[in-house]
Amino acid sequence: MSPFHSLRGPAQPVKPWYAQLWPWLLMLGPLLVVIAGSYTIWLSFVQSDALVVGDYYKQGKAINQDLRRDRAASALGLSVDLRYDPASGTLSGKLASHAAPYSEKITVRLVHSTLPEKDLQFSVNSGADGSFTIPLPMLDMARWQVVVENQRRDWRLEGSWGWPAQQKVRIESDAPASK
Repeated sequence: MSPFHSLRGPAQPVKPWYAQLWPWLLMLGPLLVVIAGSYTIWLSFVQSDALVVGDYYKQGKAINQDLRRDRAASALGLSVDLRYDPASGTLSGKLASHAAPYSEKITVRLVHSTLPEKDLQFSVNSGADGSFTIPLPMLDMARWQVVVENQRRDWRLEGSWGWPAQQKVRIESDAPASK
């Protein structure tokens, strides 16, 4: 017999590694990372990024035209008041020039901040008093970019509207620059 005695007592059978709990717990973290990475890659291929624009130079040139349209709205002293009534399903508004009614055929665009498929565009004739009504069954709760312009695209009013936090919105052109 050996002069050394085991402190553990009689030898117990050792389980193989795959029957132990610790290796599986240690492998769980990397496995979750691989699954999350695979999901992220799949998501990037399935959903397109609508906010990326391909032709930056062309858009840069278009900014100058947009500024011209903003200055034209300022020279006319244009403003628009919009109000959405979910009970009747209507978007009503009033267009004014230098605080007087402004009657003209206009285009009203409601641009969703993140989902282009939810953008809305309406052509409407404003009445003699500058008022107009647009049937709109349901307006999503979101931050909308509002663009109002005439049919010839000579001028433009632009602003943002956080509905339903803001029940109504007033968009005014900037004061015309003095010369």
